[in-house]
Amino acid sequence: MNDPVAAERPAAPAAGSPADAALAPADAARRRPPAMSDVAALAGVSHQTVSRVLNDHPNVRAETRQRVLDAIRTLGYRPNIAARVLATARSATLGVVTTGSALYGPTSTLIAVEEAAREQGWYVSVATIRRYDAETMHQVLDHFMDQGVAGIVVIAPQTDVAEAVDTFRAPVPVVIVAARDAGADGSSLSVAVDQQRGARIATDHLLDLGHETVMHIAGPQDWYDARQRVAGWREALEARQVAVQRLHVATWTSDDGFRIGTRLADEVRAGMGPTAVFTSNDQLALGLLHAFWEQGVQVPRDVSVVGFDDIAGASHFIPPLTTVRQPFAELGAASVGLLLRALDGDVVPVERIAPWLVVRESAAEPR
Repeated sequence: MNDPVAAERPAAPAAGSPADAALAPADAARRRPPAMSDVAALAGVSHQTVSRVLNDHPNVRAETRQRVLDAIRTLGYRPNIAARVLATARSATLGVVTTGSALYGPTSTLIAVEEAAREQGWYVSVATIRRYDAETMHQVLDHFMDQGVAGIVVIAPQTDVAEAVDTFRAPVPVVIVAARDAGADGSSLSVAVDQQRGARIATDHLLDLGHETVMHIAGPQDWYDARQRVAGWREALEARQVAVQRLHVATWTSDDGFRIGTRLADEVRAGMGPTAVFTSNDQLALGLLHAFWEQGVQVPRDVSVVGFDDIAGASHFIPPLTTVRQPFAELGAASVGLLLRALDGDVVPVERIAPWLVVRESAAEPR
């Protein structure tokens, strides 16, 4: 029985026919994911320029970078990690060492580094250390070498951690996230938020409000961040040629802030205490505010308080806390970008990222 519908259908080309051959390249192009060469062609740049943009290399003009990023979005291009490994003989993994601290700064830095690496198409292998001696650090770094990582980021807020890294001769680039200079022999790179600048901004804000001087409650001095914040506070006072108030060195905890605040409250009520206090982190400020409230000292009427970090909830302290915000997402991107540039042979030994002040109600003109 004849099929009238089938009779109206055009005959399919036989396999291997000229028609089949003409269709094959177009079908293959549609199936093939976009490559870096496609991005380069659409953006009108070289393959190397696309690579530099993907690795966040600084030596790319803004308009060129934007053309490449637009081409990437248009094509839906995703870096091929397997191809990168074959082409460069590098692992697709970055090693990250962390102290496992639950404090806001180190934890936020770890999250930011992992996210930045993932956005660049890299896997991350994390090692947590509890002891900071050279032997422990060398074991961790040797472990990464066995994994064949392409580079290492060390979140090293404490001096012992960075000093242990300096004694290890790694065959891959090492970036230390710490507010310090590069290693003495140039073996490691450094990136950090500019802690000294942040402390100076906080102190200057209180001086600009009219306070004659500013007291500082510092964090532990085996932490680079705490040391740099002391330096920035002192620098701001000396630049104004005002009296350098006494310094309280504490831990990072709100308990220490409360303990110090309880003692200061008696002085404030007697008219002999500070009119302005800059604390080295927001947890110290939290304890200080609690102690002042409990002792009947009003903030900011009797004494102004400025913190550092802008932790989640700082805007809900009573009163809402004026504090220095650290751009952790930018820090993570800079850490990974510095490492990738080092892999390309472009070394920038030290990179610093500017923080900024978030003004709320805990600081005001002196009464």
